Amino acid sequence: MKAYSLTEFLTTSALLNYQLCSKQLNWDSITMVILEGRPISTEDQNILSQVFDYLSNVYGKMERNLGPLSILHPIRATALLCRASEKIDLLDMMTCLLHDTFEDFKPAQFKDSDWINLDTAFQSFLLALPELDQRRLREQLQWLTKEPSENYYHYIGHLLDEAGGRPPVVRVKLADRLDNTLDMRIDLQDPMQGVDFFEIAFQTVFTNTYKGYLPGKPHQPTVILNGAQRLYQLFKNILLLSLIRQKKAAKDDEIARALFEALAQASMMEAQRIALHVFGYHDPDTAKFRGILMDTMAYSQSGGFDQVTPPNPTSRLNGLLMTVFDQPERESRKEQLKGLYNDKAFMIEVAVAFVIIFLNFMNDPDYYIHGISAEGVRPEL
Repeated sequence: MKAYSLTEFLTTSALLNYQLCSKQLNWDSITMVILEGRPISTEDQNILSQVFDYLSNVYGKMERNLGPLSILHPIRATALLCRASEKIDLLDMMTCLLHDTFEDFKPAQFKDSDWINLDTAFQSFLLALPELDQRRLREQLQWLTKEPSENYYHYIGHLLDEAGGRPPVVRVKLADRLDNTLDMRIDLQDPMQGVDFFEIAFQTVFTNTYKGYLPGKPHQPTVILNGAQRLYQLFKNILLLSLIRQKKAAKDDEIARALFEALAQASMMEAQRIALHVFGYHDPDTAKFRGILMDTMAYSQSGGFDQVTPPNPTSRLNGLLMTVFDQPERESRKEQLKGLYNDKAFMIEVAVAFVIIFLNFMNDPDYYIHGISAEGVRPEL
């Protein structure tokens, strides 16, 4: 999969959103954007058009947290999946387009007549597939469905165990998380465009003349998704990538490997954006930033990011994954993230730690954080 920048993502997102806002939807045009103009058979296009119609009716005018229509997410995720694939696979595309529907939509949310119409539409495009593909699609959508009682690591562990040797499920989950990771900002272009995080870090650590990072634009406060909440999304990526590596679920599939690497890179870049945003706008003390970089480097070199560590007063990074992020109860998590957001120096330290963790995923094909399992996030005995 070629490098896919945030700016490219925002451009694709805007193009798809423009199509979706049209008074007369043209699913052929949307398919063309998803496939980057690659050809598809008339039969497959007809099936996809039925799926799009179904999604349009089931999502209606629902909106994502940042404001765009919710239907944009599965369509964009499918575009990301197709960019990682040399060949177009209809079943993979359908799985990705429909990956949230079993979880997000239940009969009680609709009038009986509307649900019957939706189910009839679902059965119609399902029956257009060969019988084996019908069964596979249902199974894959069921595996991708998170139950209300499941924690995220339980869900991912169960998904990977159930899917077994079924690479499409891993591909779709990675494409889903890649879209969610890139979709945390409403910008015209990547704020990191033209900015080299590693040069800034090098200057900070090794020179006494560096004046600090000065962002090129005035600060625009974010009221929808702040840096601490973005870090929580990156924590979920750490869980997913660690569990996939443990279970070797992407090892033998080229498409899954490409999406794995793209997600690690996108997560690393987002961690850089968070660190530099806080350093540039909120806590621009170069000496303090130097101390954070040095302390985090020492922690990394000691093996602190190779395993889940228990809380320990010798470093605030000890117990980081457990205490700050692994909070199954929503209210407890909100309080922890609120505390993180209010501690700007710690936010920088956590973001730098995440840069290192995602670099480790990119550098070492066998790397994962020991102590993360389907049972939870805890130090290994």
